[in-house]
Amino acid sequence: MPTFTALTTLVGQDSAEALAEAMEGMTPEPLGLGVFEIEDDSGLWEVGAYFTEAPDEATLLLLAAAFAAKPFVVSELPEVDWVAKVKRDLSPVTAGRFFLYGSHDADRVPPDVVPLLIEATVAFGTGHHGTTLGCLRALDRLVTAGEVAQNVADIGSGTGVLAMAAAKVWPSAVLASDIDPISVEVSDANAKLNGVFPYVLNVQGVGFDNPYIRKAAPFDLIIANILAGPLKHLAPEMRKHCMSGGLVLLSGILATQANSVIASYRSHGFVLQKRSLLNGWATLVLQKA
Repeated sequence: MPTFTALTTLVGQDSAEALAEAMEGMTPEPLGLGVFEIEDDSGLWEVGAYFTEAPDEATLLLLAAAFAAKPFVVSELPEVDWVAKVKRDLSPVTAGRFFLYGSHDADRVPPDVVPLLIEATVAFGTGHHGTTLGCLRALDRLVTAGEVAQNVADIGSGTGVLAMAAAKVWPSAVLASDIDPISVEVSDANAKLNGVFPYVLNVQGVGFDNPYIRKAAPFDLIIANILAGPLKHLAPEMRKHCMSGGLVLLSGILATQANSVIASYRSHGFVLQKRSLLNGWATLVLQKA
C-alpha cells in the first residue's frame, strides 16, 4: 500500500503547532503529525504529516498560505521493509571501548570490548549519529583518565544507550529519564537485554522533574544528549543537581551552537574541560567549580 508525506517549514513554534492542529481536520486525515524545530538558529519549524492515501494538495496549499508557511512538498514513499533495511545499513559501531551492535551482528562482537546490544527495530540511539557517538567517546575518555562515577543521571535518555554504557563501565546507580513513556519502556527492555537492569532505573519526566531524580541528587556525572535550547534552559537545574567537582556531559549541540551553550553553563558555575566535534556536532564536558 503506498504511503505519502507532506512537509513544510514556517517561522515560530506557535504557528507550527497551530498549522499541525488545523491539518488534523483534513480529508483524507493524516495518520500522523509532527512538529520539529530546525536546529540551525534560523527560527524555522518543520511540520510533517504522514498519509495512507494521497493528501488533498489544494487543501495543503490553502493551509500553507493561511499560516505563512512554505508550500508543502508531497512525496510518495516506496514500500520498504524497514527492519530489513536497518539491519543492512546499520553496521556495528566502535566508540573507544564500546561496541554497539544488533543481534544480527552478534557473531561480530570482538573480545575485550564493552558490548551494547541495540536491536534494529529501534533505529534512533544506535550510536551512528554524531551526538551519541560523541558522548560514547567522551565516556571512554573519562574512564581512561581514571574517572569513577558512582551516581549518574542521563537526562533525555532515548533508548538508554548512554545510561547502559555508564552502568557497564561503572556498575553503580544510574538514573535515566525521558519525557516519552515509550522511550522509558524501550530503555527498560534494553537494560534487561544488556544485563544492567539492576543498576539502571528508567523514569519518565521532563528534565529533572521526577521524585526519584530529586531524591538521588546530587550526581557526580550528568549526561544530557538533547538539543542546545533545552540544554541552556536546564543549566540552573544542572548546577542544582550536580555535586561540587562533578561533571556534565552534553551533546545534541551543533558546532555553531557550542559557544552559546558553554557561555550559559559558565554563568552557572561550570568550567569547560573538553570540547570535541564530530560530523558537525559538538560534545562538551564541563565541571562544576
